[in-house]
Amino acid sequence: MTARAAAFVARETAVACPPFVPEVRLHLATEVTPLWRATEAALARAGVPPPYWAFAWAGGQALARYLLDHPAAVAGKRVLDLAAGGGIVAIAAARAGAARVSAADIDPFAAAALRLNAALNGVALEVIAEDLTERDARGAWDVVVAGDVFYERAMVARVLPWLRRCAEGPAAVLVGDPGRAYCPAEGALELARYLVPTSLDLEGREQREARVLRLCPAGWLSQPRTVA
Repeated sequence: MTARAAAFVARETAVACPPFVPEVRLHLATEVTPLWRATEAALARAGVPPPYWAFAWAGGQALARYLLDHPAAVAGKRVLDLAAGGGIVAIAAARAGAARVSAADIDPFAAAALRLNAALNGVALEVIAEDLTERDARGAWDVVVAGDVFYERAMVARVLPWLRRCAEGPAAVLVGDPGRAYCPAEGALELARYLVPTSLDLEGREQREARVLRLCPAGWLSQPRTVA
């Protein structure tokens, strides 16, 4: 599968720079690549899951931009990029001076894209092709990052509690979100806000406002708070 997935990624994408993070080069689906026009049904017949990894989503671009502009957030630290997709955030972390960067995604095509994109950018990534939410990873990393993961209820039900447990580790848990439906309304501190260029075909608009948030531990939500 590894060789097949890598061949698919290389054949069906084009190397391009995301508009908000031009320092990073990725294998992306663009208007000139077959993958951009492929339907979900056609991909299913080919045995390919939805290619989320092939797009530079606004939340991931915002978080990558933040790390490149604020390298102290990850410099010299052990970093995990959860649901890494094509790896824009993981690559930004490596570029910002992280001591070690792990990128996790359960999609084998994403894992192939991660390896190809790491080579494109001359950085080292440890690619983890398993569901980390099934294990207790508290203390394994100093910083956990996740770009644009709050788009689906089932996804958030698995990912958000795990991220909050990581924040008890105590890891700094940073997420990028462009106003997705299931982004938590509380228990997060806003670090930055950006207007990220997007595709009309992909997002239905030419730009999205995206925030970079630091998630608080699960215990924070149950603590009594007073209003001054």
